[in-house]
Amino acid sequence: MTATPIPLSKRIAYPLVTLVVLLAAWSAAIAFFKVPDYLLPSPMQVLSAMNVGYVQGAYWPHFLFTMKSVLAGYVAGCSLAIACGILLAESPTFELFVYPYIVALQSMPKIAIAPLIIVWLGFGIESKIVMVALVCFFPLFINTSIGIKQANPQLIDVMRAFGASKSMIFLRVKLPSAAGHIFAGLQIGVVLALIGAVVAEFVASTHGLGHIIKAAAVDMQTNVMFAALLSLAALGVAGSQLLRWLHAKVVFWDRAAATSATTPSAE
Repeated sequence: MTATPIPLSKRIAYPLVTLVVLLAAWSAAIAFFKVPDYLLPSPMQVLSAMNVGYVQGAYWPHFLFTMKSVLAGYVAGCSLAIACGILLAESPTFELFVYPYIVALQSMPKIAIAPLIIVWLGFGIESKIVMVALVCFFPLFINTSIGIKQANPQLIDVMRAFGASKSMIFLRVKLPSAAGHIFAGLQIGVVLALIGAVVAEFVASTHGLGHIIKAAAVDMQTNVMFAALLSLAALGVAGSQLLRWLHAKVVFWDRAAATSATTPSAE
């Protein structure tokens, strides 16, 4: 028995109800406990900062800078991760030569690597792109290799019995089997890509949402900090929802993906 997809109207309405409750609780807590503005701004103060930032246009250059570094680094890191994951799953020799060093690189805290990347690539967007690529590489790399290795061996044997080539077995059996794992890694990578971009902007940058947060912290402008944080959250939610939609459309045989699809159904 297949699960009925949740209607699009409910997918929009229910989070909005949660948002209204959270905003009301936020405002009530500030009024009841008399929290100073410099510790926790009210929702209206954050909205005022968003108005200055996006309606009047002060934040757009920073928003676009962060978005460009996230997109470029995400595409580069994910492309390399999928390629390396396929090589690792298909070549035991490659795994023996490379895997320990990939794990060693992942074990290094990225906040410790960031200054070195800044020294090599400078204060521009290039260093942010590399940081984002490094951060989102490993989860997708592991997911890709595991997904390919977990392909159904019986299907592979049947394909071989009918004389299928290695490339055909990979395209018809192994890659479809790994598709769910790959999309799971892609969704994890969206969140990590934003973290990587902000970390790089914290270390050394005069642009980006991370730079806005760092600069606002010096002046204790918490409403500006909240506005930048909400902007990052919006980017993360939009990217995650887009990938969930693509997952449901591309991996249409995956029941979990189909259940989470955002297509409306008759009630």
